[in-house]
Amino acid sequence: MKENRLVIGGAGFIGSNMANYLLEKDINVTVLDNLSRKGSEKNIEWLKEKFKDRMKFVYGDIKDFELVKKVVKDKDVVYHFAAQVAVTNSLTDPRTDFEENVLGTFNIVDALRQENNDDVVLFFTSTNKVYGGMEDIEVTESNGRYTYKNLTDGISEERNLDFHSPYGCSKGAADQYVRDFGRIYGFKSVVFRMSCIYGTRQFGNEDQGWVAHFIISSYLGKNLIIYGDGKQVRDILYIDDLLRAFEMALEKIDITGGKIYNIGGGRENTISLLELIDYIEKILGKKVNFSFDSWRPGDQKVYVSNILKAYNDFGWKPSISRETGIMKLFNWVKENKSIFEI
Repeated sequence: MKENRLVIGGAGFIGSNMANYLLEKDINVTVLDNLSRKGSEKNIEWLKEKFKDRMKFVYGDIKDFELVKKVVKDKDVVYHFAAQVAVTNSLTDPRTDFEENVLGTFNIVDALRQENNDDVVLFFTSTNKVYGGMEDIEVTESNGRYTYKNLTDGISEERNLDFHSPYGCSKGAADQYVRDFGRIYGFKSVVFRMSCIYGTRQFGNEDQGWVAHFIISSYLGKNLIIYGDGKQVRDILYIDDLLRAFEMALEKIDITGGKIYNIGGGRENTISLLELIDYIEKILGKKVNFSFDSWRPGDQKVYVSNILKAYNDFGWKPSISRETGIMKLFNWVKENKSIFEI
């Protein structure tokens, strides 16, 4: 009998890539999405065209508990990717942020509790924003970029939670619900606290998905706004490496179940905003138009994931370099230019 997997938020960037990955392996996939995110309709059309009726699509919202109970029934693995994803939106509309990230996640874990299936696996994508501003960590500037003074391998899972924004609060509360419901009620849950994920099928904007946003805007000749001085550094991870992390963690679920992992490009795949612009300029062979604006609340000068726990527990580490990944995304944008010009 085929496995039955549910991808919640399966029309989004990560979700559509995951659905595609599973369907190509001939696994039964149900996608749940409310199609509210920019680009989600294009992603679901792409999946439907590629796989025809092999994929079951359910239009709906995770705030609808009765619907959630129906879609989780008889599933072997559930991926929860649906969320309000921007710090800026959480500042202007914290109630919606709470309802989507906390209430929506609670509905999922409570539905799994009521399903009473000890064998089901739940993956949840959290965020590095649960660690807050990390003002106690000394940051220095070197070669036009910020870096940690004393943290060679980056931020580990041992770091205390310190939410610092409504978005941090909602995602932090959600990742604790996922972890503890799994521990208390018996199903296997795994939380990935993710750094900057990028790749194909991503429709980035100023608030979220900055690597894709920079590439798309630059390719279309639009002006970019850099909030802060552009020396901010992140570790970036290409989507294919993330999908591989999910599968490797699933293969070792007896070890990974109930645990939380920091997932990102790690110290080998760090890049600053200005460094990305320089790289895009080399690809384009021309200057990128950009200007500066004020720092945004809660913006960390540096965030680099310590990914050693994932390697030690299930053998995962990134395999796609930042240069290769950026080029892959750029080529996808180039080949699909028409879908961005609306």
